[in-house]
Amino acid sequence: VRLHLHCHATTGMAEMALLKAIEAGIDGVDTAISSMSATYGHPATEALVATLAGTGYDTGLDILKLENIAAYFREVRKKYHAFEGQLKGYDSRILVAQVPGGMLTNLESQLKQQNAADKLDQVLAEIPRVREDLG
Repeated sequence: VRLHLHCHATTGMAEMALLKAIEAGIDGVDTAISSMSATYGHPATEALVATLAGTGYDTGLDILKLENIAAYFREVRKKYHAFEGQLKGYDSRILVAQVPGGMLTNLESQLKQQNAADKLDQVLAEIPRVREDLG
């Protein structure tokens, strides 16, 4: 059985999890090109490639070719800016709220549809209390 690790970069812990999993012998990990990575997405491919370069886990990927891909998708991403969530960078609140990346984007979308996007902070703070109440 092959093992593959899938993480979202919302809390800033995914990069460390990928590295530790690689060191432990995982068969594969998910990353995203830097211009499409982080927050709701996966850790950046280029950062992992650079981290592993020259080690026993060297990917053999060309960082300059990856930069060309990143440049292309940087422009593509601009076209879809209106669909991006509120969070930028890492958000430590998610460590407490424990909301997975896919659920987080859905939550934001639902709040926006209810004209309550400004309530995200309150909802994230309430989630741990609801979990505690429900056991």
